[in-house]
Amino acid sequence: MAYDHEEQEQLATMKAWWKQYGNLVTWALIVALAAYAGWTGWSAWERNQSAQASLLYDELQKASAAKDNAKVQRVAADIQDKFSRTAYAQMGALVAARNAYDANDMAGARSRLQWVADKGRDDEFRVIARIRLAGLLADEKKFDDALKLLAADAPAQFASALADRRGDVLVAQQKIEDARAAYRTALEKSDPKNPARQLIQIKLDALGGSSDSAGKAG
Repeated sequence: MAYDHEEQEQLATMKAWWKQYGNLVTWALIVALAAYAGWTGWSAWERNQSAQASLLYDELQKASAAKDNAKVQRVAADIQDKFSRTAYAQMGALVAARNAYDANDMAGARSRLQWVADKGRDDEFRVIARIRLAGLLADEKKFDDALKLLAADAPAQFASALADRRGDVLVAQQKIEDARAAYRTALEKSDPKNPARQLIQIKLDALGGSSDSAGKAG
């Protein structure tokens, strides 16, 4: 009987606890299950989006190889509109910008690059877009705009490429001493095994800015 009485006390305690906290526990469980279901559903949705974007990107690559700029631009716009959260939207825009440039469609090239620079989800793609866009702006003699793009924060691995493009813009402005300094920085920040170092050194030499440290680094 003592055992039965103890069980009854435990049951009474459990009933009292459930009366006080039962609703809270139930809602917490519902929220947890909903969150898990939402996360699972979101992951599946992202995989589906990526798969569809991949198919379109393959189509874009084929159009690019065929130099069909009109189709490249249509497909790139499609990826941006429908799958802007995927890396394929950024990659497609960069490919489309190059095709537009080759087709002498400067406005189209600027538009694609600006989209990546402004709305790209990955730092690497945004910086690449900024470097290329700065080159287009320099061609249009919009030097201040170009330099502003190159001055924005960027991952350390892009320091050399940004300095190199800054040198190009400064040369176009006939600011030779500043350009030399930019090219020297580009050399200092570049990986010794990076083939781009040779081109940077050639630019520096052409400005009469060759230095012993730069030469040894190469």
